Amino acid sequence: MPARIVVIYAHPYPSRSRAGKALLHAISDVEGLEVRSLYSRYPDFGIDIDAEQEALLGADLIVWQSPFYWYGVPALLHHWFEKVLALGWAYGDRHILRGKHVLFAVTTGGPPSSYSPEGMHGHPFETFLPPVSQTAKFCAMEFCEPFILHGAHRLSEEELAEKAREYRATIERAVRNIRNGNGIVVQSGVANG
Repeated sequence: MPARIVVIYAHPYPSRSRAGKALLHAISDVEGLEVRSLYSRYPDFGIDIDAEQEALLGADLIVWQSPFYWYGVPALLHHWFEKVLALGWAYGDRHILRGKHVLFAVTTGGPPSSYSPEGMHGHPFETFLPPVSQTAKFCAMEFCEPFILHGAHRLSEEELAEKAREYRATIERAVRNIRNGNGIVVQSGVANG
């Protein structure tokens, strides 16, 4: 039985994102993969909570794919976290998603050098990951090593194609490791509360 992969794609302008399209195209034929484009599904932010929760239940791997906006995720993905990962379902008395694996696939506009003490953003990129990794951890999920594509709009077609191949390989490796019980986890989810 193929692994079930649910990609929660959150780009406010999905048709204009060259990198987002390239990454999604690279994984489009992965068996068992479903892409849920939040801005296409919910342009008014009216999330169908039951449908989103149902999509997550059978997933072996959940991918949160988005650009990095103002040191976090886009507004609709943040709203999705608030509504879908609800008290009494994802955390609190119940942890329905306990043990599920989450991969954060993120694109940035700046090059890697901009995420350093000397760079434009003043900190390594990893400094900005805790809100996303803690979201997974709080829901008792396993947070995988993220896939980070820096300087997305500056890449040549060849460089972008290579990064897209790397993304596909990352997802395939994550699924293999999950199936084999190998360690791909950065932080284990042990939620209190």
